[in-house]
Amino acid sequence: MAARSKKGERKKVLFICIHNSVRSQLAEGLLNHLYGERYEAFSAGLKPGIVHPRAIEVMAEIGVDIGHNRSKSIEEMFDYYFDVVITVCDRAKEACPIYPRGSKLLHQDFEDPSSFDGTSEEVLGSFRRVRDQIRSWIEHTFADENVL
Repeated sequence: MAARSKKGERKKVLFICIHNSVRSQLAEGLLNHLYGERYEAFSAGLKPGIVHPRAIEVMAEIGVDIGHNRSKSIEEMFDYYFDVVITVCDRAKEACPIYPRGSKLLHQDFEDPSSFDGTSEEVLGSFRRVRDQIRSWIEHTFADENVL
């Protein structure tokens, strides 16, 4: 079992969503890309599926490779301690209101772009929009070293 991060170590962050296929994967990739020197991000889902190909595509557009990621079950994370646990969809927050191996619990709901209808380009646009919303939230939340 991993213990609480020590001073000078990267803080461990877990993003939780229902399927661990889009939003939590985007968040994991973005946090590791933007602030990987201070944080080590992971993601998991309550009912894991597969990483959505469009999530991989929109991250590649900004130079972040999540093509090697896999969808993981929350149960895989139970042996690990996280400094911050973040639910990124309301359904996950309702189903998982507490996480026993986490110091701080946060919630920020983002729309599920995989549920959007429209042309292929419109759906891809929804993935880009959610990616950019998550990036903006991460930059606001994690930029200051003393926030979390």
